[in-house]
Amino acid sequence: MCGIAGILSFTGRSLISEAEIIRMRDSMAHRGPDGADAWISPDRRVGLGHRRLSIIDLSPQASQPMCNEDGTLRVIFNGEIYNHAEIRAELESRGGHVWKTDHSDTEVILHAFEEWGIDSVRRFRGMFAIALWDGRNRELWLIRDRIGIKPLYYAVRNGRVSFGSEIKAILQDPAQPREVNEEALYHYLSFLITPAPQTLFEGILKLPPGTYLRFGEDGTSFQNRYWDVWDHTEPLVSASEDEIGEQLLAELRTAVKLRKISDVPVGVFLSGGIDSSTNVALFSEGEGGLPVKTFSIGYDADYKSYHNELHYARRMAEFSGADYHEKILTQKDLLEFLPQMVRLQDEPIADPVCFPVYFVSKLARDNGVIVCQVGEGADELFCGYPSWKFRILLQRLNDSPAPQALKQFGLGCFRMLGSSEGYAYEGLRRGLLQQPIFWGGAEGLTEERKKNLLSPRLRRQFAGLTSWEALKPIRQRFEEKAWEKSPLNWMSYLDLNFRLPELLLMRVDKMSMGVSLEARVPFLDHKFVELAMSIPQAVKIKNGKLKYILKKSIQGLIPDELIHRKKQGFGLPMHDWFMAELGAYARRTLSEVCAETELFNPRSVTALLADRTQTRNAWLVLNFALWWKESIARTTEPTAELVGTG
Repeated sequence: MCGIAGILSFTGRSLISEAEIIRMRDSMAHRGPDGADAWISPDRRVGLGHRRLSIIDLSPQASQPMCNEDGTLRVIFNGEIYNHAEIRAELESRGGHVWKTDHSDTEVILHAFEEWGIDSVRRFRGMFAIALWDGRNRELWLIRDRIGIKPLYYAVRNGRVSFGSEIKAILQDPAQPREVNEEALYHYLSFLITPAPQTLFEGILKLPPGTYLRFGEDGTSFQNRYWDVWDHTEPLVSASEDEIGEQLLAELRTAVKLRKISDVPVGVFLSGGIDSSTNVALFSEGEGGLPVKTFSIGYDADYKSYHNELHYARRMAEFSGADYHEKILTQKDLLEFLPQMVRLQDEPIADPVCFPVYFVSKLARDNGVIVCQVGEGADELFCGYPSWKFRILLQRLNDSPAPQALKQFGLGCFRMLGSSEGYAYEGLRRGLLQQPIFWGGAEGLTEERKKNLLSPRLRRQFAGLTSWEALKPIRQRFEEKAWEKSPLNWMSYLDLNFRLPELLLMRVDKMSMGVSLEARVPFLDHKFVELAMSIPQAVKIKNGKLKYILKKSIQGLIPDELIHRKKQGFGLPMHDWFMAELGAYARRTLSEVCAETELFNPRSVTALLADRTQTRNAWLVLNFALWWKESIARTTEPTAELVGTG
């Protein structure tokens, strides 16, 4: 796991210096405390920088930027290729490759590209953000893994493209404007994140998951989506439940085993839910009696808005014989962490779970663990959220042959009652427009509430826009490719393409890397995802039971009380804390930002903060305000060093 950065100049008038590559690279020192290097081409048209967190092949020979035997290819890489040994064996059998490392997955990327070109990416099983300079064809390749576990940002301006694992690397260019992308802000208020390829910085983009982007030295570019799950599904319509369960467990067992590969200590985040507990159980297999190290987070009280789950985590740790570690967090911890959180996020990730993810990562790192497995993805693949059952019911009702006039009447009633800002009104509005009810597993403000929150200028600017525009390309692919166009398949596919890569996986990447810890995601192994998306909706939620087939597949692997416990989810007592110091802090911060910008309607912001049912959306707006103060209002980069925060 590492931090990568670089520049390609399209003209001879914008040559690259080593100093600017080093600035970009070292702005992400927390991503790679174990080493740093840079390479500048002789003509100063290309520069690559790398910060190293040593995980596989700890030798100096495995350092990056790395070149092939004749120096025609140079690569920098963030992530892991779990099947690198298998690919290396195939390449060695073909002959013609000269190796300088014993088992570096980075070197496998180079020789695979020599052998198969860009098609080599289809052979990689892992998580990755890759930048590769092909000196033979004078081309730069930027590649993001299938699911989007690793981030990759870029900007094209002044005759060059600059890129990095984090936006702060691109911002090292003093000529890079620090301006709000106002359309991205509009979508952020709906989705808690900005949809790729946009970011909240005007002119800075992010590569979508499962995509590569090629730049020629003259500035021409070509982008291609190399993976879509629907191209790799084999519908399991004739398989029995027992057969499906056996396949799921076997594939998940393989995914966990692959993610144990490391030359440094590996552990597991444990919440006590089904997913993390399954990770612990499978990880513990074949450990030769050595206990797996697990890490859990709790809070200083059993709040009304969030009940501690530590007793479930302790139960699983006891059941598996784990080496268990936990940490208790307070509201004071959150308030003190907010400035650090904003710097690590780069752009707002309006999920307060960033807070416990950072501290559980720090807990692991403080206990000598460098890599941890996490449980993201299972809820999205197997319908693990109670709210999803309700959304499926709403979609079925909307799809029923009720007259349009009746729906219009319903909308009118909501308006007369002054309830046009709520989710019921929004669902009815979408249905009338023949749009799906589900717009993602993490929705923020409804279209009506969002427009009321914006300043008059932005309301006029976006009068004809809705955030459906950001989802339309995903819906089009779904309609063209999905083998079963069920509501659940739409929900899973949308979150695979949007909420997972840009919210859940980014909160894990940014917070874990903030303490120089690598996070691995077995449930999002692309082979496991392809298998999961081959299962019919009726099997995933049989008799209305959430995660029915996944629960059946792991029966006996973890205690029954964990399999059948009520779903809560990893979170924090946000409502309780907003009624205390956090709420006062939010009011002060948003008052300042409203006074200094023309982005929001101050009265609507005040009303939002006063509404006790809207604490999640209050956090959404607060997260943006903190980002604006840090990244837009500031004229210089913060001097606080992020290295060693773990």
